[in-house]
Amino acid sequence: MSKVLIVEDERAIVEILKFNLSREGYETLEALDGEAGLQLARTADPDLILLDVMLPKLDGFSICRQLREGGVSTPIIMLTAREEENDKVFGLEAGADDYITKPFSMRELMARVKANIRRRTLDSAENPAPSQETPSAGLVLDPDGFSARKNGVLVELTQKEFDLLSFLMAAPDKVFTREELLEKVWNYDYYGDMRTVDVTVRRLREKIEDDPGKPVHILTKRGAGYYFVL
Repeated sequence: MSKVLIVEDERAIVEILKFNLSREGYETLEALDGEAGLQLARTADPDLILLDVMLPKLDGFSICRQLREGGVSTPIIMLTAREEENDKVFGLEAGADDYITKPFSMRELMARVKANIRRRTLDSAENPAPSQETPSAGLVLDPDGFSARKNGVLVELTQKEFDLLSFLMAAPDKVFTREELLEKVWNYDYYGDMRTVDVTVRRLREKIEDDPGKPVHILTKRGAGYYFVL
């Protein structure tokens, strides 16, 4: 049974999420403040974290950032207020895999939870092929640790950053639209915001490009999408 950690200070929302997640067959853990949420995220080994932005004691951005800096790759979906557009970008830049705005459709949320947990389960169950170096990029991917090495230097990646990089590297020079990347990497069909892809690409460039402002590996085809160059 997959385990979902809910970090949310509004008890009514927690109860609604618990009910719907349990109905879908998930085990749930709950924390009503940021410090408790961070502790559970580190010790309870959840398969996914639903993380509110505004929390007592420690905000969601800080929790997300600390988990990623500590090497935790568990998928994180941020819960943000609809009127706070900046929260969405800040959450992704802090290392979240995705966000969903309040008030949210329970059907949409369950679809995103299922997609992220399915991806994590597949990654754990598969026996990945041995890491291969991309000659000109000097990149070696580590599927077990959701990380990479660039010219021998460790590059820590979130699960979605790793998934996106691996997907693009598997088909060099092929242009993928944002919609295709949401479907293939995030496992979303009509759900999801294109900014999720854009921010993840930007974070990847900051980690693997020598000059993120002038990328040479993850490139943009204007009006079309993104592609990887060896």
